[in-house]
Amino acid sequence: MSSLNFPSYSFSIKNINGRKMIFDRLRRKFVALQPEEWVRQNMIEFLVTEKHYPPTLVGNEISLSYNGLQRRCDSVVYSRTGTALMIIEYKAPTIEITRRTFDQIALYNSQLQVRYLLLSNGFTHFCCKINPADNSLRFLEEIPYYEDLE
Repeated sequence: MSSLNFPSYSFSIKNINGRKMIFDRLRRKFVALQPEEWVRQNMIEFLVTEKHYPPTLVGNEISLSYNGLQRRCDSVVYSRTGTALMIIEYKAPTIEITRRTFDQIALYNSQLQVRYLLLSNGFTHFCCKINPADNSLRFLEEIPYYEDLE
């Protein structure tokens, strides 16, 4: 896989039944190594290693229901009390992050009511903080450390 806008990390990658798989440290299993998954694994490693996010407080593929439809957040970061703090949406490196991507994550947030949204295609990362008083977004210059989320 190509290098991304992250430090270089070591991952467990192997072929299983002719498919390239990567070990997902959060789900504790090998998953198909698709471009979006490569972005996810690098971001998770970045958050845990560089930004001190406790791996036990980050979940991948979190299900939620919206208007009777099942949806899945790519990743959700939780507080130590179990409250959702951040929704993360990943796109493959070849996919541009657009208004439509923000609309998708905003839809998820209508259910979870988090304070932070993070979108990444591995090269470009957008992190914003939501002001609950007026639902306005403030884009941050960098992804916050875990202890700064609460």
